[in-house]
Amino acid sequence: MNTPTKLGVFGLGLAVVFTAALGLGRAIGPDATTVTTHDQHGEPAATAATILPAGLQVTQDGYRLQPISTALAVGAAEPFRFRVLGPDGAPVTGYTRDHDKDLHLIVVRRDLSGFQHVHPEMAADGTWSVPLAVAEPGQYRVFADFRPAAHDDGLTLGTDVPAPGDYQPRPLPAAERSTTVDGYTVTLAGDLVPGDSARLTLSVSKAGSPVTDLEPYLGAYGHLVALRAGDLAYLHVHPDDTTTAGPGIVFHADVPSAGDYRLYLDFQHGGTVHTAEFTATAGSPPVAPSSSPEVPSAQPSATGHDADGHTHD
Repeated sequence: MNTPTKLGVFGLGLAVVFTAALGLGRAIGPDATTVTTHDQHGEPAATAATILPAGLQVTQDGYRLQPISTALAVGAAEPFRFRVLGPDGAPVTGYTRDHDKDLHLIVVRRDLSGFQHVHPEMAADGTWSVPLAVAEPGQYRVFADFRPAAHDDGLTLGTDVPAPGDYQPRPLPAAERSTTVDGYTVTLAGDLVPGDSARLTLSVSKAGSPVTDLEPYLGAYGHLVALRAGDLAYLHVHPDDTTTAGPGIVFHADVPSAGDYRLYLDFQHGGTVHTAEFTATAGSPPVAPSSSPEVPSAQPSATGHDADGHTHD
């Protein structure tokens, strides 16, 4: 499959990834959400089963993330090993390749610093391994993003793994529109909107000039991971099919709630992958209309809005 075709496929999959993240909660289990889907005429079609927040659970649909390594190395890299166990309890060895890899591993400290996106290798017995080191001690969240061959959809499972030492958490950086990494400037246009789709454009420049020759990395011109501050609810997205080789990389993001999110953009240029980081804040959700009328029922509305059949998302 050529690169333009891949990018189109990624764009179609983008909305699915974010929709699956609706109802993300602050904790595993109690904050799950029941979702009603609609047919093409807007009528309720089905009520989905309770959805667990993406990345906040260690097990889903019978699949379990099982760390073998009990800690992360600080400073010098050491092998980090884990398995994915299937519904039968045996290690999974068959995967459907997604974005040019069978499995993506995301590692980030609980204060949202120290982000890494790496790709382990799997042994014949289903054990995954990757040389891994973190810069500072602390509690880290490890996310495995994959699709088992026997499963219709991709899964994101997460677990906490410590890095021994004196943990000094950092405050979340303030929201900003521009950041620099490795001599590149990346600018964010667009705002996250709770419960609605938002168009985000991340534009790359270097030495004051737009970069127009971005290189495909894992089959796309950019990868975006978003983590919600506090519970680290996980979103992993790719550009839509309008994205070219720069300078702008376009994403459409549905975030489930108001609050702060940390965005991590991977892009490749000059044969090297760079990661730009932003804090973005989704504003307060719309206030639901009061169930009690504010004027006597005999007094008609000045606009007639309540009788026009208009509905709100």
